[in-house]
Amino acid sequence: MTVRTRFAPSPTGMLHIGGARTALFAWLYARHHGGEFVLRIEDTDRERSTDEATTVILDGLSWLGLDWDGEPVFQAARQELHIQAAQQLIQQGDAYRCYCSKAELDDMREKQRAAGQKPMYDGRCSHRHDLSIDQPDDQAYVIRFRSPDEGETVVNDLVLGHVSFPNAELDDLILLRSDGTPTSNLAVVVDDADMEISHVVRGSDHLNNTPRQIQLYQALKLPIPQFAHIPLIHGPDGAKMSKRHGSVAITEYREQGYLADAVNNYLARLGWSHGDEEVFSRQQLIELFDLTQVGKAAARFDQQKLDWLNGQYMRQANAADLVAEVTRLLNTDISAGPALEPVIASLQERSKNLFDLAEGARFFYQAPDAYQEKAVKKNFRDTTWPLLESFIAGIEAMDDFSGEAAHALIGEICDKAELNMGKLAQPIRILIAGGPVSPPIDLTLGLLGKNETIQRLKAGIAALK
Repeated sequence: MTVRTRFAPSPTGMLHIGGARTALFAWLYARHHGGEFVLRIEDTDRERSTDEATTVILDGLSWLGLDWDGEPVFQAARQELHIQAAQQLIQQGDAYRCYCSKAELDDMREKQRAAGQKPMYDGRCSHRHDLSIDQPDDQAYVIRFRSPDEGETVVNDLVLGHVSFPNAELDDLILLRSDGTPTSNLAVVVDDADMEISHVVRGSDHLNNTPRQIQLYQALKLPIPQFAHIPLIHGPDGAKMSKRHGSVAITEYREQGYLADAVNNYLARLGWSHGDEEVFSRQQLIELFDLTQVGKAAARFDQQKLDWLNGQYMRQANAADLVAEVTRLLNTDISAGPALEPVIASLQERSKNLFDLAEGARFFYQAPDAYQEKAVKKNFRDTTWPLLESFIAGIEAMDDFSGEAAHALIGEICDKAELNMGKLAQPIRILIAGGPVSPPIDLTLGLLGKNETIQRLKAGIAALK
């Protein structure tokens, strides 16, 4: 059997951490088995579906590298197939027209609650099985599925195991709304069967829909896929994920400077494990991932773990691979400054994300227009200015300027003045970078070059002295 999974988001909101993890698990399972991963945009809710949300979904998956096979499928364009399935169910006697008004349904459920019963549709219109969709009727109605009243429906889930649902607790779900549009449960079954989806990987919040959908597969005589319901992601406090926990659009993590591979690694470890290992390459995830290793308990989002993982990937990354993203985040003209790749390499070890790296690199391309007040007070004395003047004169006289030569000059000046090197290196760093933090002074000066170093030192002295 060819493994064929799908990710089927609704474009009614942004693609968040939970949805991205579901997509990742479905993608990994397909790639592990040499199968196919399909993207289906479930846009049947035309009022709430937006092009913006669709774009965010596509951009987010592309950034994460979760490539899909074929073109994205838009569910709304398949409505005719869904209606045909509903017509088949009516003809078989497995679906019927329901004429109940909203007020009637509300009254029915209120009485059920008052009697201590589970509020659910009681099948009062189920005798109307002899009418087809095409027959005219002036009264508004919906099409409901005739769910079995006895027995149970079993979900043999790859993650949650054997889960049974008494059929008596599954009411007759709506297949077509009063405007003739299909509901999600019907559309999902028809599309998954038509697209030959072998494994449905989705969040555990969809589990209650699964027995209803299994009944539809059975009534339509369609092959039933294997299901894997992934437990939800909670915040560190155990509560439902929210914006304060980091539940933002997945593309926001890109804007915050996270690496896609680090995010994928983190998402994979939210519920899946392989021994005590924490860091996995993309290829390792593909080779090792299996749905049977996904835990049954809800995962907890841990911002510190994500930051730690991202730092691991930052340090291991090839600087050349980071140039495009750092250039985008810098959003400034870098043509007059040093090549960005060695600048990145000088900052990787101390940067926890690309945003930090870009901010750390900014002074190489933009001379400071202000100097950190606290650093100035700490590092500048009356004795500092002669040291700086000696340093400027020394590098002006250099025929072969380099970071190493500049570093040696700092040492010579400080030895002569019987001072440690920090007494001169820190003031130099503050004048060229605006603050007391930069890569090692020899690397920093070597990347800036002789002329830019002299210009910034003189401008800084003029501003502060």
